[in-house]
Amino acid sequence: MNFSTWKNIEFAYPVFLWLLLLVPVLIYWYFARRKGRKSVMMVSSIEGLKGLPVSWKVRFRPLLLVLRLLAVIALIVALARPQTSNTSESIDSEGIDIVMAIDISGSMLAEDLQPNRMEAAKKVAADFVDKRISDRIGLVVFSGESFTQCPITTDHAVLKNQIMQVKSGMLQDGTAIGMGLATSVDRLRNSHAKSKVIILLTDGVNNTGLVDPLTALEIAKAFKIRVYTIGVGTMGKAPFPMPMSDGSVQMVMQDVQIDEPLMKKISKETGGKYFRATNTTDLKSIYDEIDQLEKTKVEITSYKRFAEHFFLLAMIALGCILLEVVLRYSVFKSLP
Repeated sequence: MNFSTWKNIEFAYPVFLWLLLLVPVLIYWYFARRKGRKSVMMVSSIEGLKGLPVSWKVRFRPLLLVLRLLAVIALIVALARPQTSNTSESIDSEGIDIVMAIDISGSMLAEDLQPNRMEAAKKVAADFVDKRISDRIGLVVFSGESFTQCPITTDHAVLKNQIMQVKSGMLQDGTAIGMGLATSVDRLRNSHAKSKVIILLTDGVNNTGLVDPLTALEIAKAFKIRVYTIGVGTMGKAPFPMPMSDGSVQMVMQDVQIDEPLMKKISKETGGKYFRATNTTDLKSIYDEIDQLEKTKVEITSYKRFAEHFFLLAMIALGCILLEVVLRYSVFKSLP
């Protein structure tokens, strides 16, 4: 056994280690017994005895005690059954397939969320991905048209990288909610997951696209896909960046228009839920709530295997006892 193994040792019966308290008792008993067996001889002076050499047998006589104590210690520790354990886990999870559909139209640059709607949406989406360890997640972006930024995958590092690369202007401007929903459904229609979910985030009203939102809704229902919808934007007016003729950008206050009736209809008829995020904190809380609503079933079975190490100690104890007996009745036989 590798000696580094002893750093992770456990004892099946640690109560036997209390017997180690007998070791100092045995030492005391040995010396007390030796003292009681000393012979006494009366002499007028010991000056003539001081120069006599001491036999090596006398010097090494305590070796018998050391061997016996080692045998006792090894035997006690062996009785405590030292062992090491190896734990393995079998993880069985019922993952959820999720597609995040994010609006990237120009209005997503409004600064009623900090630093703006687009960056806030990207940040909370990336944080959401970190929490869904065993799920497959994909990303669809839409504005005037829709595009699959990342197919559903378990490689969350790649997905997060794709989320960070999202920016306004990647697609023709506009708000094609129906296209975004339809593309998301298409990503999930061949999924064999027990639960299929779309999280659709927008800040506007459907004003373009080849697929009507209600048609996309019916397709989602046909494939039994649950849709959570999020409307992003403050109540009333919000500062929007407006390009000027001289090339500069000026913040202009504009009305926030979100088709909440449509969002509520989509979520209700698919078994999802509608949320309204008026600030960055709201948006984070919404994703946290969706994370709680869509719990992944994970079963972890642990297997613990023990390796016994008492045999080596038992052999050491036996060896010490045999060596002591041999030395006592051979080399040290003539000593009292």
